[in-house]
Amino acid sequence: MEMRFKEMVASKGLESAKDEVKDVDWESTFFLRHRPTSNMAEITHLNEEYRAVMNEFADKIEKLAEELLDLLCENLGLEKGYLKRAFSGSKGPNFGTKCSNYPPCPKPDLIKGLRAHTDAGGLILLFQDDKVSGLQLLKDGQWVDVPPLQHSIVINLGDQLEVITNGLYKSVLHRVIAQTDGNRMSLASFYNPGDDAVICPAPELVEEAEDSGKAYPKFVFNDYMNLYLRVKFEAKEPRFEAMKVMESAA
Repeated sequence: MEMRFKEMVASKGLESAKDEVKDVDWESTFFLRHRPTSNMAEITHLNEEYRAVMNEFADKIEKLAEELLDLLCENLGLEKGYLKRAFSGSKGPNFGTKCSNYPPCPKPDLIKGLRAHTDAGGLILLFQDDKVSGLQLLKDGQWVDVPPLQHSIVINLGDQLEVITNGLYKSVLHRVIAQTDGNRMSLASFYNPGDDAVICPAPELVEEAEDSGKAYPKFVFNDYMNLYLRVKFEAKEPRFEAMKVMESAA
């Protein structure tokens, strides 16, 4: 992975960049898919101890994610298990872990570790590096640091929870700032809807809305992902509008 990253940096001339780089991130990653089927057997460089630990990690993080979803249900006045069922689809949720490395960057003023975006899915549980900072979120128009804190998990909400809660919860715009010193590591586990899960605002939350209107569309999660992958680093609102157009044309 280190060699591949250096080849990418060289091929794009990133170390000699003179203007802001807007089409690539200063990160090296691989993705472990846990559910509905695992891809760990396909990643040959992982040793057996790593595989065993990650399987145990995935089991515990998945349970924690589902407990957190039930807490959100309680806060929203929804029946326990509502969000888990909404995510299930025919094969259960999509659940996986992105393993990221952010090497020291010679041009942090021009290159982001990870450009600003909201996450497409549901609930994200993040283990940050406990020494090297970099994560920021946008709050009240200002970028706010999320400092490293040992043995903590940062909880982030994705676009699907914004839709299902009819905007009562918002997905969070965030980014990673590249650093000149230190090698930042992170593990981000994504508890997302199944590919064929139908996502829409919970009826109870639409009825309780002040304008009694449905501000968000109804769509199949995989259709949203197909759009998201093309426009990940753009604003989320046009994505929601595109899904409304698709819904009205159906």
